[in-house]
Amino acid sequence: MKSLINRQLDFMGKRRIAFAVSGLLLLVSIVSLLFQQLNLGLDFTGGTLVEVRYAVAPSLDAIRQVLENTGFRDVSVQTFGASTEVLIRLQQAFDPDVGEQVVSLLRNVGDDVELVRAEFVGAQVGDQLRDQSGMGLLVALGTVMLYVAFRFQYKFAIGALLALMHDVIIVVGIFSLFQLEFDLTVLAALLAVIGYSLNDTIVVYDRIRETIRKSRIDDMPMIFNEAINMTLSRTLATSGTTLLVLLALLILGGDMIHFFSIALIAGVVAGTFSSIYVAAALLLAVKLDREDLIPAKKEDPEEEELP
Repeated sequence: MKSLINRQLDFMGKRRIAFAVSGLLLLVSIVSLLFQQLNLGLDFTGGTLVEVRYAVAPSLDAIRQVLENTGFRDVSVQTFGASTEVLIRLQQAFDPDVGEQVVSLLRNVGDDVELVRAEFVGAQVGDQLRDQSGMGLLVALGTVMLYVAFRFQYKFAIGALLALMHDVIIVVGIFSLFQLEFDLTVLAALLAVIGYSLNDTIVVYDRIRETIRKSRIDDMPMIFNEAINMTLSRTLATSGTTLLVLLALLILGGDMIHFFSIALIAGVVAGTFSSIYVAAALLLAVKLDREDLIPAKKEDPEEEELP
């Protein structure tokens, strides 16, 4: 058995390096969130929305360049449904004439374009989301902790909760550090990352529990290595195929889901790393042992009284 384990990857032997990498990423993310904060999109800040229709599919970069060159700031341009339908978001106070101004500028460069609508998007949804999504996230994490504690053991729940928080903070930190636009699609991706990471962690935890019960040794790092190596091919296959799909969405999906794809890619990478290193290695930090899963049998007092 020892010779078999020795041929496997020693994940737990590198756990201190993994903790150092995670700690550095968390520190950078938290510092960035404190000082740079998030680049909130129109869904959270409010602004002006202009929808236009072209005769032929336009270049989104060219539209953005025209508007920025004429004084508009924080311009977001994306297709809306058909390739000839374009949605322009402007982070500025609403002006009743802004729609005609945008169309006039686009026509001046030779585009055949017409105005569909121009309206103001309030920031009320952002205020509601800050309250409701924050409360929802806390409820979700609390529910996850209770489920894992009931399904496994409370020490597993601590590891799963910290691993989920690790993934969320890193993904949000990436958006803060690089000032990527944080909108409703990114928030949806963040919730999807929580589900993906939890599923990966549960698979690893389930195999760790089974291996502890079947093994006759008490060397927890060795047991954890065996369990992780048994799930490694499944983890890499799932993460690899998911990343291929997300890369296709990032390259071919257009502006509408660009940041959504980035958030999911970062989340899948962080979730895969945390399920192997953070979630599993934290069980060693909280001193999980065999007695936590297989309580010692109590001696029967009646048997002690027998001659």
